[in-house]
Amino acid sequence: MKLLITGFEPFGGEKVNPAWEAVNRLPENIDGMEIVKLQIPTVFKKSYEKLFVNIDKEKPDFVLCVGQAGGRYDITVERVAINMDDGRIPDNDGYQPVDTPIFEDGENAYFSNLPIKAMVEEIKKIEIPASVSNSAGTYVCNHIMYSLLYYISKNNLNTKGGFIHVPYINQQVMDKKETPFMELNTIVKALEIAVKAIKNYETDIKTAGGKEH
Repeated sequence: MKLLITGFEPFGGEKVNPAWEAVNRLPENIDGMEIVKLQIPTVFKKSYEKLFVNIDKEKPDFVLCVGQAGGRYDITVERVAINMDDGRIPDNDGYQPVDTPIFEDGENAYFSNLPIKAMVEEIKKIEIPASVSNSAGTYVCNHIMYSLLYYISKNNLNTKGGFIHVPYINQQVMDKKETPFMELNTIVKALEIAVKAIKNYETDIKTAGGKEH
C-alpha cells in the first residue's frame, strides 16, 4: 500500500512551514505503508497541478495533504472542503482570488473519505491534542483539499484522500505573544499515528466529534 503525503512551502512571511517540516521528517515506511513525500507550492492552481501529476505518477491508495493553521492549538483533521477561493492574503505568486469557485463543474463541497474520527481518537490516545475540524478555510489549504477530492471523484479513482491542519511550531511564535504552538517532533508523531489509522480503519468509527461553533 502507498500513501502520498504533501506539505506546503512557507508563506505569509514565515521562514518555515510546519506542515512540510513534519512531512519531510516522516519515515519512508509506516506500519507497512510506503510513504511518498511531496512539497507543493502555496499557490492557487499550481498546488493542485503538481498534486495531480504526482497522483498519476505514484497511483497511491491514499493521499493526505497537510497544512499550517496558525492560531490553532491542536491537530485538526478536516471533514469538508468547499468550492470557494477567498484569499485573506495573496498566495506566493501574488494572486489573491475573492469569491472564486475552484472548479466550475465541481460540487459545492466534498467530504474527506478518510477515517477522520478514528485518526483523531488514535492521536488523542498518545496524549496529543486533536479534533475534527469542519472548516479548512478558503485559502490554499481548502483549495488543495477540494481539488484532491474533486480529482478523485471526477476520475473515479480508487483512492481515499483528506487533509490535516497542524499548529505553528515554537520558532514561529517567538514574536507572536500568546499564540499556540506545538513541538515539531510532536506533530511528526501525530502524523505517523494518523497514517496508521488510515491504514488500519477501513471504515470510520462512530463517536461524537461535533462542535457548537
